[in-house]
Amino acid sequence: MTEKPTEKPNVTLPGTVEKIIKSPDPSEPEKAQISVQGGDPLYQEIRIENSLRDENGNEVSLKKGAEVDVTVEAEKNATTPKSDGEMILGGDAQ
Repeated sequence: MTEKPTEKPNVTLPGTVEKIIKSPDPSEPEKAQISVQGGDPLYQEIRIENSLRDENGNEVSLKKGAEVDVTVEAEKNATTPKSDGEMILGGDAQ
């Protein structure tokens, strides 16, 4: 199945799962800490709930060391055109 192009402006950056953080509280989900390439050094890591769905709808978890894609997507009205001279902070223009 081919992905259809999104209508929303977006960027996808590569990342790596650095660690899996178990919750001390069983009612709280474990987290995956992901290092995003292209981020400023102090802000490269994000933490998300370690729960995804596979193609069959089954719940799966990320493994430490897994290579992932991190996509940031916004509505068109939440963006503004960039002039040719502007640089994206922390990385190259995509």
